[in-house]
Amino acid sequence: MTDLRKIIIDDNEIEVDPAMTLIQACEQAGIEIPRFCYHERLSIAGNCRMCLVEVVGGPPKPAASCAMQVRDLRPGKDGEPPVIKTNSPMVKKAREGVMEFLLINHPLDCPICDQGGECDLQDQAMAYGVDFSRFREPKRAVDDLDLGPLVETHMTRCISCTRCVRFTTEVAGISQMGQTGRGEDAEITSYLNQTLDSNMQGNIIDLCPVGALVSKPYAFTARPWELTKTESVDVMDALGSNIRVDTKGREVMRFLPRNHDGINEEWISDKTRFVWDGLRRQRLDKPYVRENGKLRPATWGEALSKAAAAMKGKKVAGLVGDLAPAEAAFALKGLVEGLGGNVECRTDGAKLPAGNRSGYVGTASIEDVDTAAVILLIGTNPREEAPVLNARIRKAWLNGARVAMVGEAADLTYDYTHYGNQRSDLQALVEKDHKNAKGKDTVVIIGQGALSEADGSAVLGATMKVAELTESKFMVLHTAAGRVGAMDVGAVTEGGMDAALDGAEVVYNLGADEVEIADGPFVIYQGSHGDRGAHRADIILPGAAYTEENGLFVNTEGRPQLAMRASFPPGEAKENWAILRALSAELDATLPYDSLAQLRRALIEAAPVLKTVGAVPANEWQAVEQGKLGDASFRPAIRDFWLTNPIARASALMAELSARAKARATTAVAAE
Repeated sequence: MTDLRKIIIDDNEIEVDPAMTLIQACEQAGIEIPRFCYHERLSIAGNCRMCLVEVVGGPPKPAASCAMQVRDLRPGKDGEPPVIKTNSPMVKKAREGVMEFLLINHPLDCPICDQGGECDLQDQAMAYGVDFSRFREPKRAVDDLDLGPLVETHMTRCISCTRCVRFTTEVAGISQMGQTGRGEDAEITSYLNQTLDSNMQGNIIDLCPVGALVSKPYAFTARPWELTKTESVDVMDALGSNIRVDTKGREVMRFLPRNHDGINEEWISDKTRFVWDGLRRQRLDKPYVRENGKLRPATWGEALSKAAAAMKGKKVAGLVGDLAPAEAAFALKGLVEGLGGNVECRTDGAKLPAGNRSGYVGTASIEDVDTAAVILLIGTNPREEAPVLNARIRKAWLNGARVAMVGEAADLTYDYTHYGNQRSDLQALVEKDHKNAKGKDTVVIIGQGALSEADGSAVLGATMKVAELTESKFMVLHTAAGRVGAMDVGAVTEGGMDAALDGAEVVYNLGADEVEIADGPFVIYQGSHGDRGAHRADIILPGAAYTEENGLFVNTEGRPQLAMRASFPPGEAKENWAILRALSAELDATLPYDSLAQLRRALIEAAPVLKTVGAVPANEWQAVEQGKLGDASFRPAIRDFWLTNPIARASALMAELSARAKARATTAVAAE
């Protein structure tokens, strides 16, 4: 424990860690200090000078509180604690002067600025500025940048806080943004006018304290005071990033990140942020029944009775899709198993061990990555599978962690030791002497690409053996948001997908759009989008998307979280659990709950681990026995980051980003 140091801030004596900066100490004392360039998750720039405070007995000028540490303060002449003033006449005059300088060249276009109403410059000019300006010179103007289809730029508004440069360099791990020139000629620009090549770039929109960087897809569609804000969780990957859904009427207008230090800090990936246009397109809004080879609209009564007639007395298999909440998976399991059928959620063929939570979740939390000294990646590309987790691994690497990898080589934005891409390379790691690794904080992360081959169980066993030998924490990195919850409720069949579908006459497909169902079985599809699953279906039951119903999702570290309803399903679409409950009544096998609350009570009784919403339950270690490894090479679980689920595939913006990524990967670079 560091020795705390006493300081006096605005006549209040507090004890703080001497390594803290003055701005952090003031925050701890409950005093707000204005700032533009300072951000607690970025390096210190100290260039906006808005956070000035007076250090009594120090230099006869105010000090930048973001760049001065408590340990640099000198005590009084008789050993009294150092004194800081944050609202003295000197500080007030300095802040007014800084604000006046910032507004010399800033265009006062608030009425037509997309940031109006949530702009730091606007708020702080009101709170700390003056109501006049002594400058009459013409304002400078700067050309706008083309950063791609996500971030719209109005660089004349830029106040050179450099937050965007520091974020892209330090967190996102790309080096395409920087500042050129000095004084009035200083400009934030991109290298050779490149568009940004990162799936985290949207975060610079939130970071920009003025309207210089705004969301291109959202621009000029709504004002912040028109929006209804709902706190929820993301399902585009299995990290469970905390988000805020902003709706205007029935339409989702945008997604913003919420701060959660244990999961996503305050970042989200670009797919999470911009996928909302996919919620409006290709939606299933009424039931359909196939007649003479063609689908025709039907009423709910007709569709449910036809589905019930098709299922009665037949061998039924249920498939749980990647975006299904735990309640829907539990209801489907109750319905199908009640008819003597099988249910399966591992639709990509991943060899995850049923009933062994340490085998399909692991023992590590996402926060463990921050303090790890060694991070070992097996058959995973976290930059594609969980970009926010990848940024955390990069942060650990910047703080001195060593990263090693067995799997397909890729640019992960940090250096790593590549042990190879073959099963033999993993076997060599099992046989290696690990006595030097013991006692270090090590995290082993295995991806779905390593588990979905025929020898996936042996790969999992070998990886768990490495974790045992190195005394590491172990994490299974999932790609499907609904998978862990479905595993927790037991929506699995011994032998996996093949065993579940073997001899099935009816397949009940709950949003599993990544699966090809062979000709033969009668298919009932329940989902939100007209994707691959709906094309193969004989009956379509329209369900709600993740923003349109309350649902429980368990993230990749095993933390149950609630996704809250922000809007309502379109047309006649219904909540997923309610469709299954209505169908069970038609089948004369009524499920024993009539409301979501009753369903959740039954769910928690069946899977008690799900009651700890918001917390990571500890999992008892049960090693999977290592079988014989095959001779295949490791393949990544995701080939196209932008088009991994039906909502993303319905989005025009995701299609454009996918096309750009492909073009960037194939463009030959001339040797200049």
